This record gives sequence, structure tokens and C-alpha cells, in this order.
Amino acid sequence: MKLNKIMMAAVVAFGMSSMAHADEGHGKVNFAGSIVDAPCSISPETVDQTVNLGQVSNVALKDGGKSTPKNFQIDLENCTVATGKTVQVTFTGAKAQETNKNLLAITGSASGAGIAMTDTSGALVELGKGGTAQMLQNGNNTLQFAAYMQGLTAGEGGSAVAVVPGDFTAVTDFTLTYP
Repeated sequence: MKLNKIMMAAVVAFGMSSMAHADEGHGKVNFAGSIVDAPCSISPETVDQTVNLGQVSNVALKDGGKSTPKNFQIDLENCTVATGKTVQVTFTGAKAQETNKNLLAITGSASGAGIAMTDTSGALVELGKGGTAQMLQNGNNTLQFAAYMQGLTAGEGGSAVAVVPGDFTAVTDFTLTYP
């Protein structure tokens, strides 16, 4: 009888201890990335980003007009100058039109405009071509750019291109090279 009481007390004690450790929430953390053969790492905050160009009047874009530029940057981390002294950025993407191959095409309900980008010196970025090589320093570096909307033009002697209001998106990929 004493043995039964001891066993019963043990079972109750073990049962209560398991209740004290009940699942009160759980989850999972996934990690992803890549290892690259380069003298710098691209900051995770700037490897994929969105530049909000805001609401732009179609009147401002008429006949090749431009919106106010919005700055964006690519941050490089832990650069080792001994491996590469300069970096060159190449932006690629769908071109808005054949007569102006430096405007990035937009998709969505808006039309009649494209997106232009400039480098730190204000020079127009040519899609598909490496930009001006920028000097690197040991440690962290910031590559400055700007983007703006520009109305499309029909080219020499052509008719005007209508700028149609609506929402748009555009995507450009960038590649770094260390010449």
C-alpha cells in the first residue's frame, strides 16, 4: 500500500513537470545567401531594394519631361582594396524604346514614360554597359545613384508619345565588376 502511494505521487509529480514545459509557441528560422569571389560584399539592405518615385504628373513628363530624381545607393561592406581598387556597376533590364535605349521600360497601367538612372557624377547610366569605374577604399563603400521618370519621345520628326496615367513598376538588375 505504501508502495502504491509512492508510485502514485511519482506519477503525479512527473505529470506536473511535463505540463510546466508545454509548447507555448514555436517557429523556424531559415538562412540563405551566397558566397561570391569578390573584394567586397553587398549589404543585405541594398542587394534588393525598392525606389519609390512617387506620384508624377503626366503633364510634367510630356514631350520628354522629367520628374524629380530620387537617390538610391548600393552599399559595399568589408572591401579589401588589395584585391580590386575600383568597382564598375552594370544595370540591365527591358528598354523603354529603341530611340532612347537608356530608359528602363515600365509595366502596369501607366505608359508613355520610362525610368532613367544617373551615377554619382550625374552622368546618365547606359543600360547594359558598365558605368564609370568608382574608386574603392578598404572597409565600407557607398555607390550613389539617382532615378527619375522621363516621358518618351517619338524621335526625329515623329509624333508625340502620349503619357497615360496609372500605376507602374520596373525592374533593373545590377552586376558589379572589379576591373
